[in-house]
Amino acid sequence: MEIIGLGVDLAEVSRVRRLLAKDPEAFRRRCFTDTEWEYAHRFSDPSERLAARFAGKEAVMKSMFTGWRRIPWRDIEITGGGPPGVNLFGKAKQRAAMLGIVDVKITVTHTGDTAMVFVVSVGEHT
Repeated sequence: MEIIGLGVDLAEVSRVRRLLAKDPEAFRRRCFTDTEWEYAHRFSDPSERLAARFAGKEAVMKSMFTGWRRIPWRDIEITGGGPPGVNLFGKAKQRAAMLGIVDVKITVTHTGDTAMVFVVSVGEHT
C-alpha cells in the first residue's frame, strides 16, 4: 500500500454546540448521515461526537485534495462505537476511485473543548 494523501482537522465543540442550538435539523441535513446523528445522540451531549465527525469529514476531504464545495458533507460518514472508520458515498467515492484510494485510515480524539482527526488515504502499490 502507498500513501495517497494525508488530512488533519480540528473542530471546536462549542461551535458545534452553537450550531445544534441554532438549527439542529438544518445542521443534520447538511452535514451528517442518519447513522452519525443517531450514534452521537446516544450520549447526553452529542456535541463532542458530532464535532469529531465534522473534523473527520474535513480531514478526509483534505486527504483527497479537495473541500466541501466539491464533495457534499453527507458523502463522507465517520463511524464510531469501536475503532473509527470511514464510509464513502457519491462524489467522495468517485473522487477516491479517481485518485486510486482503496482505504481511508482514521484516528479520532476529542475533549470537552476540541475534536481532532487525522486521516491517511491509501492506495495499492503498483
